Amino acid sequence: MNHDLAADFAAAGLAGQLTPGRRAAFLLIDPARAYVDPASPLHADVHSSVRNMGTLLQAARTTATPVVITRVLHEYPGDGGVFARKVPATGQCFTPGNPWAEFIEGLEPTAGETLVTKHYPSAFFGTSLAATLTAQAIDTLVIAGLSTSGCVRASALDALQHGFVPFVVADAVGDRHEDVHRANLRDIDAKIGQVIETRSAIDLLHSAKGL
Repeated sequence: MNHDLAADFAAAGLAGQLTPGRRAAFLLIDPARAYVDPASPLHADVHSSVRNMGTLLQAARTTATPVVITRVLHEYPGDGGVFARKVPATGQCFTPGNPWAEFIEGLEPTAGETLVTKHYPSAFFGTSLAATLTAQAIDTLVIAGLSTSGCVRASALDALQHGFVPFVVADAVGDRHEDVHRANLRDIDAKIGQVIETRSAIDLLHSAKGL
């Protein structure tokens, strides 16, 4: 955030800071092949972000941090509702058997990890995610995935509204356009959660395991 914007946000009372709670989980939002296949309508230049997602996923597993990975899958007529009508690319990409709906290699959930299937942008909307996290005494989320302005932002906002502290990892999320990516990170940092980098996220995963 540039100096003028930072000063304006601070003067408006948009500079509050959140700190991690007692136990964190790693939430990886929609690491789908649709975002990395040039033939897909959702393709974006997110390869460096995908590499950082892999780094964080490995760190979470190494530290025995709970891992939640989400996907969008429209299995039946009406799945996605108005969202699917507004963003018809979801219906083109996220259907059973479509390779674009599959996970990016290396970012698949493994045994013991939570897979959340969703029909809308937020990982919380219409799912049992909040109850799953609460049952594990998780109060903090380290969030990576795709895309910054869509499902990442929606999930971070709902995390906040459900009482979880959201940390969005700036270099492990991505979007179609850099200006959209940066604008949404700035707004998330001002109003929704804390925006951090991969190195800080790894430190957080090591320190907030609830052990």
